[in-house]
Amino acid sequence: MLSKTVASMSFSNQVNTFVKKSPARMAVIIAIVLYLITIILVPTALSARALTTIGMFVLLLSFAAAGQTIVLIGGGLDLSVGAVMSSAAIITAAVMNGQDGNFIPAFLAVMAMGAGIGLVNGVCTTKIGLPALIVTLVISNVVSRLQYVLTEGRPFGYPSPLFIQSIIYRFFGHIPSLVLYAFIVFPLVFYILNRSRFGRQLYLVGNNAEAARLNGIHVNKIKILSYVFSGMFAAFAGMLGAGFRQIVQCQMFDNFAFESLIAVIIGGTTFAGGVGTFSGSIAGALVMVVLSNMLTTLGFSPPIRNIVFGCVLVLLLVMYNRKKPVRQ
Repeated sequence: MLSKTVASMSFSNQVNTFVKKSPARMAVIIAIVLYLITIILVPTALSARALTTIGMFVLLLSFAAAGQTIVLIGGGLDLSVGAVMSSAAIITAAVMNGQDGNFIPAFLAVMAMGAGIGLVNGVCTTKIGLPALIVTLVISNVVSRLQYVLTEGRPFGYPSPLFIQSIIYRFFGHIPSLVLYAFIVFPLVFYILNRSRFGRQLYLVGNNAEAARLNGIHVNKIKILSYVFSGMFAAFAGMLGAGFRQIVQCQMFDNFAFESLIAVIIGGTTFAGGVGTFSGSIAGALVMVVLSNMLTTLGFSPPIRNIVFGCVLVLLLVMYNRKKPVRQ
């Protein structure tokens, strides 16, 4: 009996160690299990078309989670990601207005908008000292209301046909062309976090801001830049989302604020700051999309899905709130 108890404790410790050391791999395992459950319950869920759709949503959520990862590693929080994405989609449709030659103006306008909102978030949280939760939530609300001012609540323009094809076209009938954007965004994020001077300083700031300041790091500058990056990655994700959805509406991507946050946390990035990887966030995005796909396939309504996502977020908050730096 004692040997069984010891063996059980040993196995539990091994699982706990694996989860802590390999959150990305653990997230992938969870996603696989969820998809297997979906297939068992609804066999028709296993199809090339379903896998392609899941892949496209994973990429889109990963793009949004890129900036969220950077902010959280720096010890911040950005709840304006969804509003920025929705605004970027509206700007994309308005500037392109169906013209293939308007990609560059649309891209510049979207990036400027994302950087501007990120700058406001960063300045308010660092220079003024307001809580990131309150600031980004208020900014999100303001940005969402401005969408209605601009469009009067109606569809306003539409993405160009060539841009749409660059996102929804499927190579060999199954591989979405959206993956081409991942070949640009993913290496860029990995470079920012793992190879750049900013990335190294970001981890130091998130781990111990005071120690980073004593080492000559401009803490406020790093934090502000993290919000700027978050705004720009969210804006780019919204731009791609416009091409994916094709018909643009106000607040169409607002749910990505919490979904990207949950994905990043599932992937191992902590609220305490200083810990996290983009690969983990991609794996977390996979879990979120597979979970959403399972709930949709089983016939759960959007409100029920939101309740489930909320419960997941609360569970994660409870888990991470056990750490003293987070409570502080």
